[in-house]
Amino acid sequence: MRAFSSGLHRSGKTIALVPTMGFLHQGHLSLMEKGNALADHVVASIFVNPTQFGPNEDLSAYPRDEARDLEMTRRTGVDAVFMPDVQQIYPHGFQTTVSLKVLPNHLCGLSRPGHFDGVATVVAKLLGIVMPQVAIFGEKDFQQLAIIRQMVRDLDMGIDIVGAPIVREADGVAMSSRNMYLSADQRRSARCLYRALKAARQAVADGETDADTIIRSATSRISAHPEAHIDYITVCDPRTLDDMPVINGPALMALAVKIGAARLIDNMILTP
Repeated sequence: MRAFSSGLHRSGKTIALVPTMGFLHQGHLSLMEKGNALADHVVASIFVNPTQFGPNEDLSAYPRDEARDLEMTRRTGVDAVFMPDVQQIYPHGFQTTVSLKVLPNHLCGLSRPGHFDGVATVVAKLLGIVMPQVAIFGEKDFQQLAIIRQMVRDLDMGIDIVGAPIVREADGVAMSSRNMYLSADQRRSARCLYRALKAARQAVADGETDADTIIRSATSRISAHPEAHIDYITVCDPRTLDDMPVINGPALMALAVKIGAARLIDNMILTP
């Protein structure tokens, strides 16, 4: 991978990196298509990163389909796929962790301690190996995107971190590899996340400025589905992720809900 990237650098070509954990869907492919528009060559990485999974999370069950993933990347015009194994990324004696002080102490970081240390560390390694000029991440995990942007700024990596819009199914459910965990009934219940976000967006557009009112309404909508268990619903500043009690400017509404075995996240910008 380093030799491939070095050759492109020597010839004056630019590289866009799309990091993934595989089991690709149209959301991932949209990132790769964006990469094609931003750089001469696109590299996709596929690596299920063990350090971002907690002890009771779904590392062993995380869906994998290498042959399908490779075929999808071919159809999307990706130039190279980097598929390291765990020992290549974390060889014997590995002892370095990238850890941010503030941004992980919000949203998903509160219920997944250590998760974003694993994310920041593996992304730092991927950026160092692939040496892209630009890297593209989906906005579905808004906190992850914010953390990676902060890390790249803080460490002077000189890489442009680009966010790409959430890609949704026809019924509004955000595309996710974990959607495959859902039964047919659970899949129908999963629509409640997007419906709650849309209702919040409309309420704020109509003049509601109290975040607690917005959160209570969303909680009621989602809790009406017996299999939906709310981890958090938050209205916060899109830059700092600090709570925003009064919506007096663009605000991020973010939520995490467990439906069956799937922990689903989604978000939307609310604009007064």
